[in-house]
Amino acid sequence: MGSFVPTISFCFLFSVLLFVATCSASYYVRDADDDGTAHLHFYMHDDYTSPHPTAMRVITAPSMNSESSSPRRFRDIVVLNNVLTEDPSPDSQAIGKAQGFAVRVAEDGIVSDLSLHLAFEDGPLKGSSLAVHGRIAMDQPVRESVVVGGTRHFRFAKGYLLSKNYDYNLKDGGIVKMDVYVSHQH
Repeated sequence: MGSFVPTISFCFLFSVLLFVATCSASYYVRDADDDGTAHLHFYMHDDYTSPHPTAMRVITAPSMNSESSSPRRFRDIVVLNNVLTEDPSPDSQAIGKAQGFAVRVAEDGIVSDLSLHLAFEDGPLKGSSLAVHGRIAMDQPVRESVVVGGTRHFRFAKGYLLSKNYDYNLKDGGIVKMDVYVSHQH
């Protein structure tokens, strides 16, 4: 009977640890299929105006229209190092960074050519990344970009990213909801 108790204790402890690991990982990996298709859900915090911004315009083009008051202009280049979180709250658990750049490609500054790496720094995807590229029209309610590859867990990745403003404005930035649908090989 003495060896029976440690076996039950080990099974119980293992079950608890498995449950905790599953709960902590489920905040952004949803519906992972056996074929390697996954739905990732998280929020990007795009901050242009705080004392420590995570997005910054590094090239500001002269205005082509002297009457334009848009904070974004054609030919501007913006560099991004935005935090990714599991929930929209800035105090939410950080899971990684969205790092890359955007070039304003429309005369009104609303449309960008985006090159972005989603680098996961916590949870079961730690050390993995996804490379995303797309035409982003900020006046659209939902924007679609293509997943062009990935590293580590996401080698040979392909898929798409849907982004939607959660609490965002062009001048200050804000929070963007992101849903990634990706297939990959392990």
